[in-house]
Amino acid sequence: MKAYWVVRGHILNSDEYGKYIQLAGPIINKYHGTFLSRGGKQEEKEGSGFERTVLIEFNSFEEALFCYSSDEYQEALEFVKNSAERLVVIVEGLH
Repeated sequence: MKAYWVVRGHILNSDEYGKYIQLAGPIINKYHGTFLSRGGKQEEKEGSGFERTVLIEFNSFEEALFCYSSDEYQEALEFVKNSAERLVVIVEGLH
């Protein structure tokens, strides 16, 4: 069953966050993640404060968790600590 990372972000330092993006993309691809949405046009309807939304599809919930927990991804997250406020959810799909 498919699973998804849903990431909502408010970027505080785009240069520092750019370092995360450069590292994270290849790592996510390595673990078979597919970007379905990566920041584009959006309109918040309930709540606000996150100008960036990223949606990533994985083949399974376990694969999505494994990618997030990987040493490589955890190293990339070091660039997020001071450069963004984020809400990250890993959710299992219906099919």
